[in-house]
Amino acid sequence: MEKEFNITGTCIPKMHYMVDTSDKLKKTMKLIYKGKYFIINRPRQYGKTTTLYMLERFLNKDKDYLVLSISFEGIGDLIFEDEARFSKGFLKILKRSIEIENMELADFVNKEKEEVEDLDDLSSFITKLVKKTNKKVVLMIDEVDKSSNNQLFLSFLGMLRNKYLLRNVGKDYTFHSVILAGVHDVKTLKVKIRPDEEQKYNSPWNIASDFDVDMSFSKEEIMTMLDDYVKNKEVVLDKEYFSERLYFYTSGYPFLVSKLCKIIDEKIMIEDKLVWEKEYMDLAVKEILRDSNTNFDSLIKNIHNNLELTSLVKKIILDNDQVTYVPDNPIINLGIIYGIFKNDNGKVKINNRIYEQRIYNYMSSLIETSVNVGSYNQRSLYIKPDGNLDIKKILVKFSEFMKHEYSEKREAFLEADGRLLFLAFISPIINGTGFAFKEVQGGEERRFDIVITYNKKMYILELKKWNGESYHQKGLIQLGEYLEQYGLDEGYLLIFDFRKIKGAVGKLEETIVTLGEKEKRIVEVYC
Repeated sequence: MEKEFNITGTCIPKMHYMVDTSDKLKKTMKLIYKGKYFIINRPRQYGKTTTLYMLERFLNKDKDYLVLSISFEGIGDLIFEDEARFSKGFLKILKRSIEIENMELADFVNKEKEEVEDLDDLSSFITKLVKKTNKKVVLMIDEVDKSSNNQLFLSFLGMLRNKYLLRNVGKDYTFHSVILAGVHDVKTLKVKIRPDEEQKYNSPWNIASDFDVDMSFSKEEIMTMLDDYVKNKEVVLDKEYFSERLYFYTSGYPFLVSKLCKIIDEKIMIEDKLVWEKEYMDLAVKEILRDSNTNFDSLIKNIHNNLELTSLVKKIILDNDQVTYVPDNPIINLGIIYGIFKNDNGKVKINNRIYEQRIYNYMSSLIETSVNVGSYNQRSLYIKPDGNLDIKKILVKFSEFMKHEYSEKREAFLEADGRLLFLAFISPIINGTGFAFKEVQGGEERRFDIVITYNKKMYILELKKWNGESYHQKGLIQLGEYLEQYGLDEGYLLIFDFRKIKGAVGKLEETIVTLGEKEKRIVEVYC
């Protein structure tokens, strides 16, 4: 069977190119060996199910352990109506999960199911099961937050908690270790206690040990997947370069890493050549940003459906506000749960550059559909005979657009709003051939506002609000340094000038910035 990069479901070593996560598994196994109960709560498509699968494979090699692995995916709501339904339903799921490998144990579960009517009976069954097998029984429950909106499941967790405590003092038999996996942390799941009550927080799982394993992929771990790929398919590629760039764009988010690799392998690479050219990385980023997938759908939906989360995302992504990372803040915590936010040196940042740009594109699109730019941004007007972009002409026409369409509103625009409007303006011009990135991080932790790649060429633009001559001169030097860092001789500066100076709007200047013995040309356009 030919291997492939997997972006759906469980990753299987013989079927899929996989990152070597042995170090992560070793850390997780330490918790299991110690008999800990814990929760793997990570965003969607973050490798939770694959981690459970790999743990089960590892434990199955040890005759002292018995793994019971189940999932609450697709079980419906009826099972949570009362204790009898839940208890019998739980054992029914358990039976199905083990009957292929252990029919004798499955028959035992099926027989006992008939006698189980409530959680107390279920507790007795667990005791019998552990004593019968005479092994360290590990229970894994995937998609556990499917049951998040009911009290019954919390009562089940409370029962497991009580047995855990009794076991530790030698008064009961129960599971050696319990692993719950889902998007939410079960310790803080919202639960409706009664239909007429507001949703409350409940913590029936305070016995859970912290799960501090970083499940994102490091640059070195990404390289192990590329090693597997190169060895299996005999593809030629610069593993150092691609592992670094994959991490640069994704921050190691498992789905995004695999998706970008899959795009290059299946859509971009020339099949009979089997070589990854460096330019393929930017092509893959362009492809994923214009693609629709369930991961991006969830990202935008989660932002759109919560006004407070929307507001915080805008502060971070548009205004560059420095928000302190405090996971106890419910809005910040919600963004963490959904994989939108990450901790960046004590500040809240968007999880990765792909997400940042996807969100920025979404917000820019809302602007694009609310303003009339059709008579200004016809693509053919801005393409040179050699196929490259005429950035100077784009900036001048954008300035004209701002003057005519936003003359009364210009002072309401800050730098962030201007960036959105500019991206909305150029989107129809570059779509299909290029793409624009907002505030791409430089190699020395510097930032610039917009980078456009088009027809294999890069254009660096700074968008600034006029804040005085001194600030302006510093900005010119900074842009010159950015250009030197990327080996470019020309850059562009779009200035939002709110001064009441006649003729300032629409003005175009060209400035030479001298850096040692090198000169950089900067085209300045005022709007």
